[in-house]
Amino acid sequence: MKPRVLVTGAGGPAGRAIAAQLKARGIPVLGTDIRELPAGSGITVVPVPPASDPDMVSALRRLVVQEGINLVIPTVSDELPQLAAFRSAFGPDVRVIIGDAGPVALANDKLFTAWQLHAAGVPVPRFGVPGDFADAGAAMAALGGPVVVKPRVSRGGRGVLVIDGSENVDWHRLPEGQIVQEFIPGAEYGPMVFGTPASSGTAPFVVVVEKTELAQGIVGNAVTTRRAEAGEASDAGNVAMDAVRALGLTGPVDVDVRRRADGTPVVLEVNARFGANSARAPELLDAVLASFDLPSFNPGSFRQSTGVYAHVLV
Repeated sequence: MKPRVLVTGAGGPAGRAIAAQLKARGIPVLGTDIRELPAGSGITVVPVPPASDPDMVSALRRLVVQEGINLVIPTVSDELPQLAAFRSAFGPDVRVIIGDAGPVALANDKLFTAWQLHAAGVPVPRFGVPGDFADAGAAMAALGGPVVVKPRVSRGGRGVLVIDGSENVDWHRLPEGQIVQEFIPGAEYGPMVFGTPASSGTAPFVVVVEKTELAQGIVGNAVTTRRAEAGEASDAGNVAMDAVRALGLTGPVDVDVRRRADGTPVVLEVNARFGANSARAPELLDAVLASFDLPSFNPGSFRQSTGVYAHVLV
């Protein structure tokens, strides 16, 4: 069966990356977004309500039925918990590429993620919430240097504040729902994990990219990336896979990892979806498409023909 795909958030970096890969494979794709996109985006994009709207899931379901969609690929972090909770509402013939509701909820909240990973022995930055510390100086002293304050639920570097003692911060006026993390200064990676085996029987694997330039200099979305060579940064891939397993996530997962000054990799956050750099790891999409019995999209044959490398962790 050939999939007919709906990609949510088609105007964002992750949505654009997946839509382009699907088009290159000759697979019909429809996009959704909360805003009108300019002409020339390459695919038809239908406006839908934002994730905060109670009608969001219903609107997507109506579109799926109307357009004969049988594969939904969400790329918007805000909508993941709802789609994970209500994925069965799309019907037995529609696959929604999202993990189970519990693990997705854990990954959606950076504080819950940190608690879960720390308890499982997966290395994370030292962390807390603003109420744990009297002020910025106390947070820096407790966490061992500069700190990052960011929303517990957010994406793309939005609302991230790095505090190193050089600025005045009104600690008691920080927005609600923040997490405070030790700032990790080293190289940043974006391991992309295919979690537990899909119905196709594909084994779990991870592909590592290094983020060579960030939008806000030391934080933010990756502006440029490069794919790690065979054996390179395998420890970053291993810790990302450990994080995905500890959270219980399945399917495509985008992980942010940085190195401490001593080179130790730690997990900053986990996104239970395809990420903006998925074009660097086409075998993730291949693993999803393999369940539709498309011989030309066999993950093994694609990697062999393109020379793509993946760390395979069984």
